[in-house]
Amino acid sequence: MSSQTTDQGAPSGRSVLVTGGNRGIGLAIARALASAGDRVAITSRSGEVPTELADLGVIAVRCDITDTEAVDAAFTEVEATNGPVEVLIANAGITKDTLLMRMSDDDFTQVLDTNLTGAFRCVRRASKGMIRLRRGRIVLVSSVVGLYGSPGQVNYASSKAGLVGLARSVTRELGGRGITANVVAPGFVQTDMTAALPEAQQQAYLSAIPAGRFATADEIAGVVRFVASDEAGYISGAVVPVDGGLGMGH
Repeated sequence: MSSQTTDQGAPSGRSVLVTGGNRGIGLAIARALASAGDRVAITSRSGEVPTELADLGVIAVRCDITDTEAVDAAFTEVEATNGPVEVLIANAGITKDTLLMRMSDDDFTQVLDTNLTGAFRCVRRASKGMIRLRRGRIVLVSSVVGLYGSPGQVNYASSKAGLVGLARSVTRELGGRGITANVVAPGFVQTDMTAALPEAQQQAYLSAIPAGRFATADEIAGVVRFVASDEAGYISGAVVPVDGGLGMGH
């Protein structure tokens, strides 16, 4: 995947789009790729870019990934500024946790529509430009929960497991065109959300992790950056766990 040049002839990195790149893991991924020299855009519902990303030249576009027209408009905006998307990081996701017997149809379908169908919408739209370029990197951010399971997360686990089938089917369809599709599956990550958990609950999670600690968002971002790199050109359809050993064998 060669670097592109701007209209002025100056070398630049690849055109990258990170969905849900305004906070947490998505922000860390956007920061890592921008720091490596790529032209990075993020999506968020607000369309605002965090200051630390703006300082790296990252742009933001407003996008609701449950809306096909909004996805198309976001890609069109990114293409106009940064060129065709060469690297897609499908990271945006939501949770609506509750036990199976209490989970409503809406609880289930809304999570699937964002986490799985939303990723599909973005992959489908990105593939158009990648096919023309005959190169591309697609990285779907899943979760250890997708293969390991978790009580109270039937909807979330189903959506994250579905990303594996999406990546592997895309690999079989588009692998001959220089396009890779992989899944990165984080375990528990040290974020504002985990920090807000009761201490007893945090300790219960930690006791199940062989590494004995949560991951940092930067550790997840480093793996995503590698999977999206030239060096990973012969890796496709893979599930890369970044979970401290929590999901071994799954």
